[in-house]
Amino acid sequence: MIQIREAKKEDYARVLELINELAVFEKEPDAVEVTVEELQHHASSKPPLFTCYVGEYDGIIEGIALCYPRFSTWKGKTIHLEDLIVTEKMRGKGLGKALYDRVLLHAQEQGVRRVEWVVLEWNTNAIEFYEKSGATIVPGWHLAQMDGQALAQYLGNENI
Repeated sequence: MIQIREAKKEDYARVLELINELAVFEKEPDAVEVTVEELQHHASSKPPLFTCYVGEYDGIIEGIALCYPRFSTWKGKTIHLEDLIVTEKMRGKGLGKALYDRVLLHAQEQGVRRVEWVVLEWNTNAIEFYEKSGATIVPGWHLAQMDGQALAQYLGNENI
């Protein structure tokens, strides 16, 4: 019933629906700016900017995992798991674990020394899942971000 595979060009409309569903879950319903066309373009660029796996249940895409390569000054080549998304109705049925397992296999195939991701502190189900799998939730680290507007303001070119 569960099938995990790499996303195809025609899957990205559904992928974006799931990204928007995650934004609602994370209480950021208006935060998604990426488009289907951007996802398709960057997935097929040479080299691709990311790998996206889709999880199908009875032939319907009900989850995704999107990851990409990074480089650590301490570890060298790593993989960052940007998002692992499963529709609400499919949570607890093994689809998330199957997607997670596929990303970890991908990381091993790439010969990386670390896989990393972030998880919201209130998402206790995810935290428990990751800890049970052997992952470490690193205390004392804070996520820092700068959006395009803040970047332009900092660089003194707010009119761009």
